[in-house]
Amino acid sequence: MASLGSLWTGLVLLGVLGVLGVLQTAAQAQTSLQSDFQQDKFLGHWFSAGLASNSSWFREKKASMSMCSTVVTPREDGGLNLTSTFLRKDQCETRTMQLWPAETPGSYSYHSPRWGRTSLISVVEINYNEYALLDTKGIDHDFRMATLYSRTQTPRAELKEKFSAFCKAQGFTEDTIVFPPQTDKCLKGKE
Repeated sequence: MASLGSLWTGLVLLGVLGVLGVLQTAAQAQTSLQSDFQQDKFLGHWFSAGLASNSSWFREKKASMSMCSTVVTPREDGGLNLTSTFLRKDQCETRTMQLWPAETPGSYSYHSPRWGRTSLISVVEINYNEYALLDTKGIDHDFRMATLYSRTQTPRAELKEKFSAFCKAQGFTEDTIVFPPQTDKCLKGKE
């Protein structure tokens, strides 16, 4: 059984950004991306307001998850660092994921050194001041995850509905979607 730290490592892969789903052909793996994506406007502070995954460990651990805080910063190679802080065993833990730009703006690859696996993370829809919907698919393994990032700890109800509809359109079921609760720890002073 995976530890909570392993769970958050996977969640950060997305953003808080993971790794599991159905291995697909390149044509099937295409997700429509945010048109005219502007990476510089995606930078800054986000909260993991919604998560969905097809992995069994996600369903096992989702009841114990809480909201995490992610800061997106640029790298010199054109990629991004996603530094996430989350609660694990009553302690704040921080992890950084390095994302490399893929062919299309708003699409990034992530290689997990821990698991030796690569995933494609795509910004599907974004309102730079309010929310971002991300879709993650395993490239060399089975993995699927969706993430709703919010600029605030309390996203509008309509955003949660939009995220649920997006997840269901991607084949996620109700039991694979979670809206992590806020916690007083690890998020203070972030909003």
